Amino acid sequence: MDVELGLDTFGDIALGPDGVPLHPAAVIREVMAEGQLADRLGLDFIGLGEHHRADYAIAAPDTVLAGLAASTERIRLGSSVTVLSSDDPVRVFERFATVDAISQGRAEITVGRGSFIESFPLFGFDLQDYETLFSEKLDLLAAILSEEPVAWEGTTRPPLKVDRVQPGTESGRLTTWVGVGGTPQSVVRAAHYGLPVVVAIIGGATRQFVPLVDLYRRALAEMGKPELPVAIHSPGYVAATDEQAQEEYLPHFIGYMNLIGRERRWAPMTKDQALAQMGPDGAVYCGSPETVAQKIAESVRLLGAARFQLKYSMGTLPHDLRSECIRLYAEEVAPRVRELLGNGA
Repeated sequence: MDVELGLDTFGDIALGPDGVPLHPAAVIREVMAEGQLADRLGLDFIGLGEHHRADYAIAAPDTVLAGLAASTERIRLGSSVTVLSSDDPVRVFERFATVDAISQGRAEITVGRGSFIESFPLFGFDLQDYETLFSEKLDLLAAILSEEPVAWEGTTRPPLKVDRVQPGTESGRLTTWVGVGGTPQSVVRAAHYGLPVVVAIIGGATRQFVPLVDLYRRALAEMGKPELPVAIHSPGYVAATDEQAQEEYLPHFIGYMNLIGRERRWAPMTKDQALAQMGPDGAVYCGSPETVAQKIAESVRLLGAARFQLKYSMGTLPHDLRSECIRLYAEEVAPRVRELLGNGA
């Protein structure tokens, strides 16, 4: 069973060597270094998430990806995710087609609605239009992706009629995924447009998402679409041993979850709850290379996934620990996952 092993990061504002949070500019430079490291070590993909908050540095993934496109050789470069609801599909295509040109065909987009809403007021959109914005903009983007004449009308922007949106890609197709959480409507909509999906599993067991992926594949078949890949996005961290991984990761994981929890009025996360997320039925892939590889292989089997994307940054977790995590993931986890799945190193 073939599988790609990749990474995701949102450019979390981490701590510097002095224990003080870094400037976002420094974090972006660290993300650049991490993407270059992942490329040298042979990982398949790195995705950068778009956010507009003080705790994340990456607001323009395509700009950072353009830098990586010019400084890497083989790794595929994508967003995780582009918040399509508050963006312009024409500009999204133009920007990523440009990254595709710089990288000689390695660019990808993952579009979604995102898990935060800061971009809506920032760019002048009404949250009451949340569903309409995404559905109409995905419809327009799907038309643009054909790289053929576009004649589109909707309610969220003026009609668009052009021969094609420039610049086109050399391959004639810009790889585009839809990021989905857990709603049936999301996967059926992705199937309608013939787009692959990235399933964000950030809570609960992978097996809970089997019915969702089955629905996606049934929808593709019923709509006469070809089989398309499914990817998994989940948080995690790799260290030499399970004990070391937990010791290094837990403070940053719990701290970040409680930061979000205060915003969303969740109860504070306890250490036991955090450890449960790192267990066999949890959504966090934290541990030694063998522990993480076993868990990834099981998840890939359950969903028939073509790619696993480890969200390796977490809250204030510093650059040196993230870099070592990337090294272990590439050198020990990735070959072990492939061995477990029976397709070699």
